[in-house]
Amino acid sequence: MGKPTGFLEYERISPSKEDVKTRIKNFKEFEHSFDEDTARKQGARCMECGIPFCHGDTGCPVQNFIPEWNDLVYKGKWEEALKNLHSTNNFPEFTGRLCPAPCESACVLGINSSPVTIKSIERMIIDRGFNEGWVKPKRNENKTSKKVAVIGSGPSGMAAAQQLARAGHSVDLFEKNDRIGGLLRYGIPDFKLEKWLIDRRLDQMKEEGVKFFTGVNIGDEIKILELQNNYDAIVLACGSESPRNIEIPGRELKGIHFAVDYLTLQNKFNAGDNVEVISAKGKNVIVLGGGDTGSDCIGTAIRQGAKSVTQLEIMPQPPKERNKNNPWPYWPFIFRTSSSQEEGAVRKWSVSTKKFIGNKDGSVKSLSCIKVEFQAGKFIEKENSEFELPAELVLIAAGFTGPKKNSLFKGLVDMGIELDQRGNIKADFGDVKNAHKTNLDKIFVCGDMRRGQSLIVWAIAEGRKCAESVNKFLRDAK
Repeated sequence: MGKPTGFLEYERISPSKEDVKTRIKNFKEFEHSFDEDTARKQGARCMECGIPFCHGDTGCPVQNFIPEWNDLVYKGKWEEALKNLHSTNNFPEFTGRLCPAPCESACVLGINSSPVTIKSIERMIIDRGFNEGWVKPKRNENKTSKKVAVIGSGPSGMAAAQQLARAGHSVDLFEKNDRIGGLLRYGIPDFKLEKWLIDRRLDQMKEEGVKFFTGVNIGDEIKILELQNNYDAIVLACGSESPRNIEIPGRELKGIHFAVDYLTLQNKFNAGDNVEVISAKGKNVIVLGGGDTGSDCIGTAIRQGAKSVTQLEIMPQPPKERNKNNPWPYWPFIFRTSSSQEEGAVRKWSVSTKKFIGNKDGSVKSLSCIKVEFQAGKFIEKENSEFELPAELVLIAAGFTGPKKNSLFKGLVDMGIELDQRGNIKADFGDVKNAHKTNLDKIFVCGDMRRGQSLIVWAIAEGRKCAESVNKFLRDAK
């Protein structure tokens, strides 16, 4: 287990970051990877528990062998640690930057101390792997005659495509946007994930045989029936891209936008595209929604030069410590401050927006709000608690409701595909027989399109499991 007394000798250390005044001047990543000595000491804190909850059902969805690569890092066996990490996770450079790290919440050391810095060690392993040239394409020269079409190039689609190519199948990946990456590319700000990291993986996947087709709307240019006739299997990995609306009076006013549209335009602009961003410069900005997407909007608005940024959340402020009904090793619903929130946002809890108030020119000028209490599963408005907030830009970050109801989705419905109660594509979970297989011939589904809006680590896990199911289906086919 490395150093048996490591967890007693070394304190948890978080990775260093650029100071706020420096980092908000650009859209570059500002969090740094560990140096080797720090990573080894942090790896030494891992106790290699008898039951490692960090990679169980309550910890890591891709089931990384966390105690093993922590031990290898402590011993300085970096290349072995990289091989171990890649055995369960196709893209640790993404999760090492973007995952909220449920593994750390499930760390046994976290019961009465600070948990191991698992996420930062993961990032250090993969960053060093690329720097040392250890990450190489894994091309399978024993090709099968089977062809697979993957629709959607987010982390789930990318993981499925890579696994299927490595299994020897011919894989064509179709993406409706002009670049590969899905919400990794256009939904995540560059200050959290610079896009050259995606391009680096795409180069590897091309070497492994994956063919990418961008700007293709399956359902329009190519019908799903055409794919069904020309491919041996189809993987649907289109995500959950329908943003949840806030339908209150004044919603039609100018200056009210969905967060995903706001973030996408800024990312396209950063990439050099000739687009006009939704600018927060000099404006009072209100972000509706307290999750990660709302936080991404905060960081973007501050970098654009917003006059003020206020984030509203209808739920009450979480406690600083776990409640008794939220025990270890489950994800703790506690008060957190993201890197974007610490850059200067005002956060207000237990607030419901009643209506948007506009100027004579049809643009938004303020929000009418009221304080609420959450009682017996309902929000109760508090008497005499109304207030108004100025806002020239409102960003709705209230989550997503399911797959986009585009021509592909409608075509699948017309073909009789089964949906679950939430409107996602229905398929079995987990490792059961025919997992990820829909009721339609040859068609599989994975990621947010099946399970609903979730974490990047779940998307990768879904893509890998779906690829395993597709591979078995193709191998068993006569």
